[in-house]
Amino acid sequence: MLFVMSTIASFTRQLDLKNARARLIILTLLAAIGIVAASWGFSSLRAPVRNSDVVEEYFASARYRASSSTDELAEQLQQGLKAAPQDWRAYSLLGVVYLQRARETGDPSYYSKAEGVLQRALELEPSDYTAISAQGALALARHQFSSAMEWGQSAIELNPNKTYAYGVVADAQVELGQYEQAAQTLQTMVDLRPDLSSYARISYLRELYGDTEGALDMMQRAVGSGGTNLENRAWTITQLANLYFNVGRLDQAELEYRRALEILPGYMYGLAGLGRVRAAQGRIDEAISLYEKATAVIPLPEFVIALGDLYDRAGKPEQAQKQYDLVRTIQQLYQANGVNLDMELALFNADHDVNPAATVTQARAAFVRHPSIHGADVLAWALYKAGDYQKAEGYAQQALHLGTKDALKLFHAGMIAYRLGQRDRARVYLTQALTINPHFSILYADQAQSTLEELR
Repeated sequence: MLFVMSTIASFTRQLDLKNARARLIILTLLAAIGIVAASWGFSSLRAPVRNSDVVEEYFASARYRASSSTDELAEQLQQGLKAAPQDWRAYSLLGVVYLQRARETGDPSYYSKAEGVLQRALELEPSDYTAISAQGALALARHQFSSAMEWGQSAIELNPNKTYAYGVVADAQVELGQYEQAAQTLQTMVDLRPDLSSYARISYLRELYGDTEGALDMMQRAVGSGGTNLENRAWTITQLANLYFNVGRLDQAELEYRRALEILPGYMYGLAGLGRVRAAQGRIDEAISLYEKATAVIPLPEFVIALGDLYDRAGKPEQAQKQYDLVRTIQQLYQANGVNLDMELALFNADHDVNPAATVTQARAAFVRHPSIHGADVLAWALYKAGDYQKAEGYAQQALHLGTKDALKLFHAGMIAYRLGQRDRARVYLTQALTINPHFSILYADQAQSTLEELR
């Protein structure tokens, strides 16, 4: 029996598996995630799950099954298109592969490549489910959530029995703060196909509603569902590891990060995850080394920011500043390829005290586009850093209204309450944050502890 918490009053919505197919269908590619960690690496929560089982028909062809390398898959499709330039199926599947490459390489130029071939597929066949669904995944990766919703709903209208578009719609609903609707969409999705894709999404929604054990259970099911693509398997395991880290279970988190690295040696998310563990253990030099290795593989924004914060913690401000400057450069690259990182950058700017007034403006604009608990939290923190504690309080409460057990959000709410002179409330929030995960932040864990001691 699967369930998510579906109302502010903690009403339990049942996600019932009794009518779902018993046989799990192994996912071959977990695609279209792009900057998945960049999207929520700045939060203590895991990344939202965005994936694609739309390539199942692609791998059903023996011509392509022999190779799981996305480079080789792209090459095969490109060669096929030279011989058959009107093959709309090949264009749409090449778009899906480019989306996977974006995640594997961290190169946002693959989004532009995906956009081009998907548009061509739809020119040739306007009702192509694969291309329409993948356009939704592309919109998600670019943080164009309303557009993603439209693409996903269009795909569902074409074929309500395929699950991929339900995932696109559910992801968009979550990012737009439509949590009850997302639960309903996921109910349909899991009834159709209980697999890695649906399990991982249910895990994330459970986490948002504060059901940590339920989230762990579903993520363990997702890992157990398998998959033939090594990167996808490793990524799923790191998401399980992140869950363990977020509740302070460092030993279990380390085991899972190492497990991911056994599957895919040198995997950047595994290296960065171990870096988080080492930082939490106070082994700063080891943490720096691990993050240096991760950024050498792919300089994803959250890796670069964490490395900068660790350099700063180690008393190396010049090296820290180099990393922070690099974040701006990376952001420009993403922006040039249609990816909107305004919310993530607003949080980064607030954390590092960059132009508080402009950061509030940036966070407000991001919240309009992204009215989720994450958007509310970022705006609350930006207002806090700008000294507007009264307005910050309302958004901090909105960020917590699902009952999410996110230490960083609770810390933000606690510090806002502290500045408002609400000592009892501040004490409760800070105690909750440190109870959930005493190592929740390189920047703020010590501040949370010292402020709580002052309040006692």
